[in-house]
Amino acid sequence: MTTLFSKIINGELPAEIVHQDEHITCFRDINPVAPVHILIVPNREIATLNDFEEDDQLLAGHMLLTAKRLAKQEGIAESGYRLIINCNEEGGQEVYHLHVHLMGGRPMGPMVKRANA
Repeated sequence: MTTLFSKIINGELPAEIVHQDEHITCFRDINPVAPVHILIVPNREIATLNDFEEDDQLLAGHMLLTAKRLAKQEGIAESGYRLIINCNEEGGQEVYHLHVHLMGGRPMGPMVKRANA
């Protein structure tokens, strides 16, 4: 099954692509939660972080280094930014094509709300 993100990567759906190479595609989230909200997506369909393999270590590093470069390019590296990878339903994953959210441009607040004990 082809994911929504694969259709963006292949040019079948429109998106504001900010970086693309042979391994990853990075584009602005269509429903941003911060002034800068970019998704960093492997070009190969990998459903969740649980599906990452040992051979994907270079891909993981490439995704993170690209996030760092994009944060600098977007002017949020010095003030700070957040990277999030959601995994499966309870982790908040909505599209089952692994992706990293790069968010910044405002104070991001706490990571998660604390549950009442």
